[in-house]
Amino acid sequence: MRSLQTPQDILKQYWKYDAFRPLQADIIQSVLDGNDTLALLPTGGGKSICFQVPAMMKDGICIVISPLIALMKDQVHQLKQREIKAAAIYSGLSYQEIDIILNNAVFSYYKFLYVSPERLKTDIFLERFKDMPVNLIAVDEAHCISQWGYDFRPPYLEIANIREYHNSVPVLALTASATPIVQKDIQEKLHFNHNQVFKKSFLRENISFVVRHETAKLPKLLEIIEQLKGSGIIYVRNRKQTQVIADYLKKNKISADFYHAGLDTPTRDLKQNNWIANKTKVIVCTNAFGMGIDKPDVRFVIHIDIPENLEAYYQEAGRAGRDGKKSYAILLYTDDDKENLTKNIAQKFPPIEEVKQIYNAVFNHYNIALGNGKFNTKEFDIYYFSKLFNKQVAVVYNSLKILEQANYMQLNESVMIPARLKFTVDKMSLYNYQIKNPKYNEIIKALLRAYGGILEFYTNIKEKDLAVFLKTDESSIVQQLNYLNKQNIIHYLPQTDKPQITFLEERLPEQSLLFDTAYLQKRKDIATEQLNAIINYTENTAICRQKIICTYFGDEINDCGQCDVCLEKKYNAQKTEKLKEIKKNILSISTDVWININDIIPKKHFEKHDYELVIRELLDEQILIMNEKNEIKRK
Repeated sequence: MRSLQTPQDILKQYWKYDAFRPLQADIIQSVLDGNDTLALLPTGGGKSICFQVPAMMKDGICIVISPLIALMKDQVHQLKQREIKAAAIYSGLSYQEIDIILNNAVFSYYKFLYVSPERLKTDIFLERFKDMPVNLIAVDEAHCISQWGYDFRPPYLEIANIREYHNSVPVLALTASATPIVQKDIQEKLHFNHNQVFKKSFLRENISFVVRHETAKLPKLLEIIEQLKGSGIIYVRNRKQTQVIADYLKKNKISADFYHAGLDTPTRDLKQNNWIANKTKVIVCTNAFGMGIDKPDVRFVIHIDIPENLEAYYQEAGRAGRDGKKSYAILLYTDDDKENLTKNIAQKFPPIEEVKQIYNAVFNHYNIALGNGKFNTKEFDIYYFSKLFNKQVAVVYNSLKILEQANYMQLNESVMIPARLKFTVDKMSLYNYQIKNPKYNEIIKALLRAYGGILEFYTNIKEKDLAVFLKTDESSIVQQLNYLNKQNIIHYLPQTDKPQITFLEERLPEQSLLFDTAYLQKRKDIATEQLNAIINYTENTAICRQKIICTYFGDEINDCGQCDVCLEKKYNAQKTEKLKEIKKNILSISTDVWININDIIPKKHFEKHDYELVIRELLDEQILIMNEKNEIKRK
């Protein structure tokens, strides 16, 4: 039954906004009308509101499919702050945790359930999903379903299959960047019942896009930052560069810090929060930074390397100027960058024999035998693994991506998962245990007092807070919790912030591994086309930058008037008009009287140069003549 409240009522009540952003209201109405809908909104364009508002207006639960654990956790946290019940299922949670969350979803305990795509085909999810009162399926990062997209993820193809269990429920697909062929593919792969597409123009009217060819990037980078006010992001290709460039900027009295996924969670949080609070002017980072961060006053985004494709570049550059104020997206490149990108394409598609070696090495690393390991999740340090097995990190990473596309295993991002705990015995058994084991009575009482619902649900806990409450040290708390876990009184899952690898199938013998080589070649061809598009954008000096980007995404616009190409055109046009006026003034002199050049040329430097240029051209064309006294007249 639909709520009597309007979308505007819901927006005001839960999000405290008075009005929707452009297209949001149209997208929401399309969903409320039961239409399958594709929404293309730029980074920071408010995509989450488009499924959260209509879901709040209907009975039942909204299933949100997203590949980004950090983003799922952030949105669940934000919904809970608004007193909206939400949960997320992703790699790293125990079977028992997933079981409880899914049970609660069946009985409408949550309004939103976020699910990573690889979970969609698991038996435990499918059995509960059939019985869930689903009101909407929202597909975030929808370009991941298309093999023509820049970040294709095969688990997304399962979405069409789960629709069969709730065939009257609409699907809302959301993405910030999709070419026309990807837009069509999204609708086909999701079995759209209506071709409802809402596209906000890809034009960013407040961003000036600039490209600079430089032989020495760092001095130019410093020069640019010194001229720009406000905070900014510098994207680099690898972790080592983040620290090197941040140190260079700090030595030159720029407030800077570095960020990458290899740092522990408290360190990442501190760096991120300092930058958001404008205590740090510049954050130098890999592309691990930025997703889900809502900082509207970013004045510049600088890429020190050419990204692999225009999709990634547009998303990252679009983190500038979300407040609508003047901002800059700047790309610096050298002649070597193009060659390095071409090499990267080759590295992205290692030989199949190499991929099989990595496959076996990963299972050997965890001592998992043939026929075992399905849906197991393990912490995975790619740098340690690469060193241990004497493999290049890039080869390991790209081999894992190929294994992911073949649905064998998945490498998940580094994300902080807090410690969780649930009592595994009933109240009476717990009471008897406390009487018989007085040594653990205090910590059990502390858990029951501090965390409501811990007898029924897995609950996030903080060992440090328990230590303060019980006036002891954190290591003692951890020791006691581990003991109670071994005694099967509690199920205790310690905090982790490591990247993780999930095995989507049991370990197979090497000869049973199947790879679609024709498909991999197609993916390589697509990657090459995308590379050519970003290189064309970079080397272009004649066409409006934003026009190139918008055309790539199927959006036709007029020249933006503010990118470096447009400004150069504008300057040249003004210069041409000025030179015409100077030429007219000079040619107005008499044909029979000699006039000294110094009486014609102004003393101001910039004007003097222009007059000298015109006179030189007129002399070359023999329209003017000059004598030995530096005097001129019409011929």
